[in-house]
Amino acid sequence: MTLRKSPFHERLREIDFPWQLNYTVPNLFAGNYVNQVLLIIALLLFAFPAGAAEPAQSLLAELTRPTVPLLGHPDQVALVPANEPLVEEEQPAAVADLFTLDELKEKDDNGTELALPDVDLPSSDIPLTLNSKVEYFIYYFQSKAKPAFSRWLSRSSRYIPMMKEVFKREGLPEDLVYVAMIESGFQMHARSVANAVGPWQFMSATGRNYSLRIDQWIDERKEPLKATVAAAQYLKELSGIFNGDWYLAAAGYNAGENKILRAIDMYNTSDFWELSRGSYLKRETKEYVPKLLAAAIIAKDPAHYGFSDVAYLPPIEFDTVRVPTRTDLELAARLAGTSYENIRELNPDLRHWCTPPNYPDYQLKIPKGARERFEAEYAKIPEDQRFTEKVLYSRYHARKKDSLKTVARRYGITPDALAELNGLGRKSRIAGKTLMVPVKQTVDFGQEGRAASRTAATKGGFTKYYTVKKGDTLESLAKRFSISTKLLSAWNNLKGKIALRPGRRIIIAKFTEKNGKMVPAGGKA
Repeated sequence: MTLRKSPFHERLREIDFPWQLNYTVPNLFAGNYVNQVLLIIALLLFAFPAGAAEPAQSLLAELTRPTVPLLGHPDQVALVPANEPLVEEEQPAAVADLFTLDELKEKDDNGTELALPDVDLPSSDIPLTLNSKVEYFIYYFQSKAKPAFSRWLSRSSRYIPMMKEVFKREGLPEDLVYVAMIESGFQMHARSVANAVGPWQFMSATGRNYSLRIDQWIDERKEPLKATVAAAQYLKELSGIFNGDWYLAAAGYNAGENKILRAIDMYNTSDFWELSRGSYLKRETKEYVPKLLAAAIIAKDPAHYGFSDVAYLPPIEFDTVRVPTRTDLELAARLAGTSYENIRELNPDLRHWCTPPNYPDYQLKIPKGARERFEAEYAKIPEDQRFTEKVLYSRYHARKKDSLKTVARRYGITPDALAELNGLGRKSRIAGKTLMVPVKQTVDFGQEGRAASRTAATKGGFTKYYTVKKGDTLESLAKRFSISTKLLSAWNNLKGKIALRPGRRIIIAKFTEKNGKMVPAGGKA
C-alpha cells in the first residue's frame, strides 16, 4: 500500500536527505535506525515554526556527520567525532568517509576550490552515466581519496593492457577492467576482511568454480592472467543472467547474482538506480556501480580531472618456461639472471619459496628475453639439485588427552624437539595450548582431471578436487571415483537433482590422518 501524494508528501521529497527513503507504509518503520530518525526529524521540521525546529536541525546535522564503516560490518557505520581526521585506507572498500556533495566540492586538502570539469564523458564500451551519485565519487576520488586513486592509476598501466586483451578475446567490453580498479586497486596480494583475494577479489569457492587452483602451495586468484580469465567468464555469465545490463552485472559481481535477482523481484524493476533507492541492497552494493563509473571516467582522462602527475608503471612483460619438477625460486632467479624478489613479483600466485610439488607442468614467469638462457642452464641442473627441502610449520591446538609424546609421534619428530620448538619443558602439560608443529610438504593425488589438493582447515586432512567437464553427471562421477552419489552430494552441498556446470570444481575425495597415514575419509555407501 503506497501513501497517497499530498502537500506533506511533496514537502518530504523536497528535503535533501543523505539517503533515499521509501514512502510506503510497510517501509516507514522497516528501514534502518538512521532512516527512522531522519523521518521523525522531517515531521518535526514540517510541524513546527522555523525557530522551534532548530533542535531538530541540530540533530539532523549530527546524524549527517561523516561516517565510517564498522570493521567487519561494511553495511553498518559509526559517526566520526567532530574535527577528527579520517584515516585513508589503501584497499578499496565501502567509502571510508561520507560528506555531502557540496562539502566535497567546496575545498580539497590544499584549500583550493574543486570544480567538476565541463561534462564531456569519454568514449567507452560500457554505458557511462553522470548523476549525483557518480559525481559524488568523482569528487571523492579527486579530494579525500586522491592519494589512493593516484596509486591505483600508477599500477593500472601495468596490468590494463593484458586485462583488456583478455576481455576482448572473450567478447566483453574492455572497460570492465575498471572493476579490478575498485575491487583491489590492481594489487595482486589484496585481501578483504571477508578473505576475498587478488586483483578481482575472488572468494575461494568462486575461484575454484572458475578453475583457479587454491591450495597450500599456490593461489591462482593472485595470478593476474588466470584471475582475469576467470573474472571474464564470471562477468560473461552475469551478463547472460541480466540480459546484457552491465550495471546489474557489476552489482551482481559485488553482491552475488541471487541478491540482485531478489531485489528485481522485490521492487519489480530492473533499473539499477531504482533498485538502489530501496533498503534491500547493502550500501556497498548501492555504491558499487557509481564508484565503478566514476573510476572509469577519471581513469580514461585522468589529466582532465586533476591527475596529471601520476608516475605510471610499465606494462608487465614476461616469458614463461615449463618447470617439470619442484624448483627453488632462488635457483630460478639465478638461472634467469634476475633477483629472487623479481621472480616473486612475476609469480604472485606462489605461496612459498618454490614451485608446487604436484604441478609438473607449472609455467613459471621470468623476465622477458631470459627464456633461452634459463632453459639452457636449467637443463644442466640434475633433478635432485633443483630443490632444497625446507620445513613448513603449522599450528596445532592440543586436545585434553594430548601429550608432547603423542603429538610428536603424530608429526614425526621427537618429544624433545617439539618441546624445544615451543619453548616448553619435557614434562609440560599441553592440553588447550596451541603448538607450532612441522608438517609434511608433499601430497600428490596425481593429475586425474587436473584435480588439485589442498590442506583442509580442520583435523589435518586433505581434500581432492575435480573440474567438471561437459557431459559429467553426479552418477558418472560417483562411479568414476568409487564413491556414492549421496556422499558426493553431501561433500559439495548439492541438494536434489542439480545439473553440474562445466568448469565448476567439486570435491571428489577426502583424506584424513590415521596412525600417521592419510586414509580416505569416505567410501561407497
